Amino acid sequence: MTRVTVTYENHIAFVRLTRADKMNAVDQEMIDGIIAAGQEVDASDARAVVLSGEGRAFCAGIDITGLSTMMGKDPAEVINPRTHGEGTTNQWQEVAMIWSRMEIPVIAAIHGVCFGAGMQLALGADIRIAAADARFAVMEMKWGIVPDMGGMVLLPKLVRSDVLRRLTYTAEQISASQAADWGLITEIAEDPLAAATALAITIAGKSPSAIRAAKRLITIAESQDAATVLAAESSIQAALIGKPHQMEVIAAEMGKRPAVFK
Repeated sequence: MTRVTVTYENHIAFVRLTRADKMNAVDQEMIDGIIAAGQEVDASDARAVVLSGEGRAFCAGIDITGLSTMMGKDPAEVINPRTHGEGTTNQWQEVAMIWSRMEIPVIAAIHGVCFGAGMQLALGADIRIAAADARFAVMEMKWGIVPDMGGMVLLPKLVRSDVLRRLTYTAEQISASQAADWGLITEIAEDPLAAATALAITIAGKSPSAIRAAKRLITIAESQDAATVLAAESSIQAALIGKPHQMEVIAAEMGKRPAVFK
């Protein structure tokens, strides 16, 4: 695939945007590459994902020249069809939502700018680790449009309504410190990629079935009523107890050794 590389090490998928000369701005090739990378990782035996960008930035946002492809067309005919995500997303939304839906944890390592489409891609991750000098923006209002790549599904889960509105209405850039205070990022690190990799190693060392179950349960907990969540806790737990991965965890704990999962 172009614009994106995928490598694997120690059960971790490293997904890297590779359009460094354009600060990883998202064009059609990048859209295709990100979606293809997500599909590949989803079908792999990876236990965690690290998303990052090559060069000076994580992602500078949409390549505005790409919008010219819509000139002369009815935008509704281009944007409204549900072409991805089992009929729930268009291709732009799938860029972020494919990572949000993924069964394994996804960690975004952010440096430089994280604007617009890049912001929404990062929001698709479970966890975001940023450099102290990283900058963030919901940039779409700059171009007279609104966030439309999954941002309005993902942002309300992280920030208060007033923060969401301010970021969306103004397109203002904010610092990593402000992003952390508002809940957009998880933590600030001197080396985000190293920190994300270390966290991914920790996650990859846990029971693969329990990690997938935990992500599934958290997704339910964030969107369903109490009765549904309580029932899900019980049914998901029952499917884990006594199974090979859980028995290996117990054996490893008792033997004071690392667990080895098949």
